[in-house]
Amino acid sequence: MDTGSREENAPNAQPVAPRKVQSVLFICAMNAVRSPMAEALAKHFFGKSVYVQSAGARKGEPDGFALAVLEEIGIDLSRHKPKSVEELEEWEGLNFDLIISLSPEAHHKALELTRTVAADVEYWPTVDPTVFQGSREQKLEAYREVRDSLVRRIKDRLQS
Repeated sequence: MDTGSREENAPNAQPVAPRKVQSVLFICAMNAVRSPMAEALAKHFFGKSVYVQSAGARKGEPDGFALAVLEEIGIDLSRHKPKSVEELEEWEGLNFDLIISLSPEAHHKALELTRTVAADVEYWPTVDPTVFQGSREQKLEAYREVRDSLVRRIKDRLQS
């Protein structure tokens, strides 16, 4: 009876490390907050070794709070123009090793793309900070939490 490969059954088997990512696409609902933040952060930390883009399941509008919390750490998001996955595909194609979805709608879109694009997909559920109510400072704090969470995940995932 075959119970799997010898590697799977070996007592000291090590999990296979994910292959080195050369290109990554971050997708969120509207390419206005989470995915552009992730794109800017990944470019900041890994832009010399990894090609990075972002897009939305739909196209939104630029977000001033996202711009502000990245500016706090020295990253300029002011030139980001939100774009849909379809616009990105039309402009440059979708040749990515890895697609990271940050919202349920984006994850659905990413899985849809894998019917025609050979890419790994990872779902990183990320809070939408635009839903937080309160003072300007409370809203900024919600955006900072998203930023800091993305920094940790991006560094963990893209370091070689």
